Amino acid sequence: MRFRFSGRFGTDGFGWLGGYNMVELGPRGTGKSHLFQQISPYSHLISGGKATVAKMFVNNASGQRGLVCQYDVVCFDEVSGISFDQKDGVNIMKGYMASGQFSRGKENIRADGSIVMVGNFDVDVDQQQRIGHLLSPLPPEMRNDTAFMDRIHAFVPGWDFPKLKASEHLTNHFGLVSDFLSECWNKLRAGSRVNVLQGRVYLGGALSGRDIEAVNKTVSGLTKLLFPSTDASVPDQDLEWMVRIALESRRRVKEQQKRVFKSEFRNTHFSYTIGAEGVEQFVSTPELHSDEAIETDPLPPGQVWAVGTGSMETGVGLYRLEVTSGPGSGVKILNQPAPPALKESVRVGEQNLYTRAKELVGDRDPREHEFSVQMRAVDADRSGTGLGLAALVALCGSLLGKNTKGGTIIVGALNLGGSIDMIPNAVQIAELAIDKQAQTLLMPVTARRQLNDLPDDLWTQISIEFYKDAADAVFKALVE
Repeated sequence: MRFRFSGRFGTDGFGWLGGYNMVELGPRGTGKSHLFQQISPYSHLISGGKATVAKMFVNNASGQRGLVCQYDVVCFDEVSGISFDQKDGVNIMKGYMASGQFSRGKENIRADGSIVMVGNFDVDVDQQQRIGHLLSPLPPEMRNDTAFMDRIHAFVPGWDFPKLKASEHLTNHFGLVSDFLSECWNKLRAGSRVNVLQGRVYLGGALSGRDIEAVNKTVSGLTKLLFPSTDASVPDQDLEWMVRIALESRRRVKEQQKRVFKSEFRNTHFSYTIGAEGVEQFVSTPELHSDEAIETDPLPPGQVWAVGTGSMETGVGLYRLEVTSGPGSGVKILNQPAPPALKESVRVGEQNLYTRAKELVGDRDPREHEFSVQMRAVDADRSGTGLGLAALVALCGSLLGKNTKGGTIIVGALNLGGSIDMIPNAVQIAELAIDKQAQTLLMPVTARRQLNDLPDDLWTQISIEFYKDAADAVFKALVE
């Protein structure tokens, strides 16, 4: 994500819900503080994170309204140093971030100033995730408070932004004077553009009410910046781009909550669908992504993780199969040259699909579709041996438009007759699946006795689900 959020689209018409709350953490020299200090007179930077309740909210003695009432956005610089002169300062801010109002004395005061917190990482992102979580740089009273985190609408990955260099990032062409630009941004705060989502985008069931509010605010703000005119039409491609940014930046917050309190924030699989008949798409955060680890998010239709039986020389190997379908006929393997064992696995999967089409894909006719198959080998074994069942699942998923269950590895050497061959090395396969951080291993029930030799401590690290035949495996591998 390379879009720099400014926080200046603030309330986005959600005045009764408060402003737009954002965190950006990253390396020094990317312009975090400069953005909020120099670009707009409607923005106020609190250097060093030091603030008083009177200055921030209201002075009880004089009745003078504080910064959140005077500015569109109040930015705390050096977030690790955020502190108030009163013990209840953080709680007042937390309540304000949730509702856009605060109580001092007998008066209930509303404001729409956004809260932004920026700061530096002292270690890199991977190291930060190993020693804690990505909100660890916050002060002690905030860093592990999941309720406080829930008030944050977006966590912007400052580590994605380059250090500013005049020769690379500044232009000698004409541009808008910042005072004029900030006036435009201030006027755009009025009203909401969240209606751009209505009837076009459907958010997944993992999002809570606060998640939906955060996504709506981010999409509304981005729409104002990219399509300022309310009469402008927003193409599906641009709308989807904005939705993915909104979901990613909010999910980054949820992932930190999950690290603090896993049992409450277990489901972070954020998703969306474009159009009522669209395919559900899942959005992850790049810093959690690994090409060689089995992630918990469901895979797109036609994609599966599988383990091949391998050989004595190479051992078992992890593969990712990706299948796409379109009008036409037949199956095309994109790997060139295609290993003979892969060709055989795909042929077996294809023939089983044709033979049992009614049972597997209902009224869809696979002979009226052309399938493209691509295999990616992760380990030393690159032959594609014993991937017939995985190929069948991928073909069915692509044709049905159904996602593959997240965190799942499929195992099974299918034959042309539709039965599943015996697996010679079930324990080795289970050990590989655990090493690759899989959550579920889908195996033929005939492998059950072999797994008695699996050490007890490994049984607790993975869920092994058995299937009785190919149709049962397809049913258990795909999301309903």
